[in-house]
Amino acid sequence: MEMSYLGIFQVVLAVLLISRLWKVFNVLLWKPYTLKKWFAKQGIRGPSYSFMSGSLEEIKSLKKNVGEMVMDIHCHDFIPRVLPHYYKWSSQYGERFLYFFGTQPRICITEPELAKELLSNKFGFFTKPKPRPTLLALLGKGLVFTDGLEWVKHRRALNPAFTIDKLKVMTKAMAACTSSMLDRWQDMVIQDKGHCKEIEMHMEFEELTADIICHTAFGKSFNEGRAVFEVQKELQKLATATSADVFIPGSQYLPTRRNLHRWELNRRVRNIFNHIIESRLNSKDQNSADDLLGWMMGISDTESDRKQAGPKLNMTEIMNECKTFFFAGHETTANLLTWTIFLLSVHQEWQGRLREEVLRECGMEIPDAEKLSKLKLVNMVLLEALRLYGPVILLIRKASRNMMLGKLMIPKDTHISIPLQILHRNKKYWGEDANEFNPLRFADGISRAAKHPNALMPFSIGPRVCIGQNFAMLEAKTVLSMILQRFSFTLSPQYKHAPTDNITLQPKFGLPVILSPLHV
Repeated sequence: MEMSYLGIFQVVLAVLLISRLWKVFNVLLWKPYTLKKWFAKQGIRGPSYSFMSGSLEEIKSLKKNVGEMVMDIHCHDFIPRVLPHYYKWSSQYGERFLYFFGTQPRICITEPELAKELLSNKFGFFTKPKPRPTLLALLGKGLVFTDGLEWVKHRRALNPAFTIDKLKVMTKAMAACTSSMLDRWQDMVIQDKGHCKEIEMHMEFEELTADIICHTAFGKSFNEGRAVFEVQKELQKLATATSADVFIPGSQYLPTRRNLHRWELNRRVRNIFNHIIESRLNSKDQNSADDLLGWMMGISDTESDRKQAGPKLNMTEIMNECKTFFFAGHETTANLLTWTIFLLSVHQEWQGRLREEVLRECGMEIPDAEKLSKLKLVNMVLLEALRLYGPVILLIRKASRNMMLGKLMIPKDTHISIPLQILHRNKKYWGEDANEFNPLRFADGISRAAKHPNALMPFSIGPRVCIGQNFAMLEAKTVLSMILQRFSFTLSPQYKHAPTDNITLQPKFGLPVILSPLHV
């Protein structure tokens, strides 16, 4: 009898082992082979698949080759530098191609109509792929990475914090933070006993936008939030460094040097946000309740606000959203401002036109939301900066079942990649001047700027459009208009034009700019 039980156990164990081996074989060898044949029948090809690593080694090699490339400041076509693999493969295989990010199959699409169909799906057929551990530690499992009913809960809880009326109130904090930065710039010029000063703008904007998100979202100053800023910068470096490595599921739990570093950084940022949340719970100052953190915690000043409030989030969910909004809330706008200042430094005539508009509509007064809405040229320049140098480089979705996308049959678990930077400079939709700086293309609005109304999507589109896009644009207009009121600027001779992928699009060597006060 004992032998029969042992025999049954051995059979079950053998079945489980064979099942596991088949699953591994299927993921590593059989599935890539069948997918390549599947897409080849639909006219889609791509680079060869290497065992486990897919196309990652070629991606790393191509990126390494262009790592030190410095571009001409008048050249805005950085695709060969930032996305060298997309540049190479689209030349070899066409605009649509299949490649493997490790064992993960990815099909590239650059047609705005297909992108619209993909991003506008409301039934959860195209979901957000599971992020790597380093990226999850950086951004948290907030709005960016949640799906399904969990995402609906988060979105409903946060929507009331981003109404137009709430944003108008936030402009005061945006202007106050910006004014402090500009006063400091003025003092730096005076201390140098000169008429101009070289300043590294990218870092200035990162600290400014972090200060603004601290005030508007958490009721804190940047000095109090600096620790989060510094830890998230470390996590960002870690996420960038590991983005093209082969990922083995389960390896994130091993006590490797890199994992231990990530765990420590994650613990530090979690402790800081715990302290901020506990301070808010114990605070008797209800003036701080009407910000993003107050809304997430279900705190509100008025009965009407309480009626608008969505479902409450638990402490873990609030912690994750704090991570998401602290990083995304400053990183997106900091990069938008950085590249806008770069473009206006190169195109001095547009800098002059924008300054004339700002002085005509706002004078030397601090602009409010109503005055900012009248700055048409400023809005056009920001849109053109988003088109040419948008912070988000790729949008990725995953098919949750076998799906039709246009005339393409997409098998379950296939990832679809939308390289926004390629879409935003596609001459088929933007014309022959697609790689040139021309804000006037937006004179009649976004939908008429190109041959397709959805050819521009820097904040995505559809139900998962970025909840903070109006916040980011209002912040960028506020900061840019206040700079134009008080300073003129040109590129420093030290500037090297090298856009790079650092989770978001950034200048690799910073943005040193020569500032000159207009009023001493």
